[in-house]
Amino acid sequence: MTGKVTGRSPWWWIPTLYFAEGIPYFIVNNISVTMFTKMGVPNGEMALFTSLLYLPWTLKPLWSPLVDIFRTKRWWIVMMQALVSTAFVLLALTLPSPETSTQVPMSLFTFTLLLFVFAAFASATHDIAADGFYMIALDSGQQSFFVGIRSTFYRLSSIFGQGVLVVVAGVLEEKTGNIPLAWSLTIGLTAVIFTILTIYHSFALPRPAGDSAVSTDGSGSAGEFTKAFVSFFRKPGVWIAIIFMLLYRLPEAFLLKMVNPFLLSPASEGGLGLHTSLVGIVYGTIGVLALTVGGIIGGMAASRWGLRKSLWPMAACMTLPCFTFVYLSMAMPHNLVIISTCIAVEQFGYGFGFTAYMLFMMYFAEGEFKTSHYAICTAFMALSMMIPGAVAGYIQEWLGYTMFFWMVIICCLATVAVTSLVKVDPEYGKMVKRQ
Repeated sequence: MTGKVTGRSPWWWIPTLYFAEGIPYFIVNNISVTMFTKMGVPNGEMALFTSLLYLPWTLKPLWSPLVDIFRTKRWWIVMMQALVSTAFVLLALTLPSPETSTQVPMSLFTFTLLLFVFAAFASATHDIAADGFYMIALDSGQQSFFVGIRSTFYRLSSIFGQGVLVVVAGVLEEKTGNIPLAWSLTIGLTAVIFTILTIYHSFALPRPAGDSAVSTDGSGSAGEFTKAFVSFFRKPGVWIAIIFMLLYRLPEAFLLKMVNPFLLSPASEGGLGLHTSLVGIVYGTIGVLALTVGGIIGGMAASRWGLRKSLWPMAACMTLPCFTFVYLSMAMPHNLVIISTCIAVEQFGYGFGFTAYMLFMMYFAEGEFKTSHYAICTAFMALSMMIPGAVAGYIQEWLGYTMFFWMVIICCLATVAVTSLVKVDPEYGKMVKRQ
């Protein structure tokens, strides 16, 4: 039962719900990197511990049945938003104030890291509930209509999290001369905004008839989940598919964790020495916009060519633009136009190439347990970013930025290798022409 909503337009809650869904993800996985870097945490420790924050998104298929079994998805959404708000408030109030002139051990940030972990688990659970609520509260026609709206507002949350908030933190750093205070105020502002969204959703979210707990004991759902999980690993070509999902993004997985430290680090350490606010503009705004455009054009191309013909062009776009960071680390330009152009080219290529990855996951998830199998695929996607990211900082400290980016180029061979392994239906992904 879909529980089609009456009397309340989806425009009242879909934009804000998916804007709220993106904020904690980008705070946890992106803002944390920039903040720890600015506070002097060594790249090795920073990359290791912030990469582990991907773990909740990796493991979320394991507890996703709980969201169906216990309480309503509306309850889970509001409760998880409240928990994220609480985590942000505590982060703002307890952020340590280290001496930033020297490298600071990660141990000083233990409580801060635990709060990020707490926010990550709440955010991952919120994702499960929000996506389930979307399918329950809307009929199929509404789902199709609003899929672009939800994606747009999720991207806007990315610009807000990686762009606006970083710019705000940079301005506050300059005004106060106190980096920890600047980030405490920035996180505090985020907490206020997210609390307002939580209160709003407690009233604005509809109460569809189909939004109810599946059972009281969960035995039926547990059995179905076990069946779905086992059937995934019995699919033909499953191990090649897993290898593809783990290695297709390998260059980007290493690169993404070191972009902000490279942009922020002084020239004496091999970085570009940009101010925090400029990083928010160059990478968090221009870069995200280029990423979005790349994804849109990638989707248009895939619908025309199909997944099979798209694989190699998109794999090339995932790999070749990585050379821009080799150039930046060797040339060390000061011109913001050049830096922004390089970032935009790389992010556009990533957005375009990522389309093939998303389509492949949808393709492999086809079948009886499509939703569950896609959730398992997203877990491998999160794992593909977590493992390389965890060691990226230590490798960079060992090699330096220029040699690190050359290593990223070598990793592009993994993308080429796994792309050559996968087999795809030639017609999958092509737009069906209506007569």
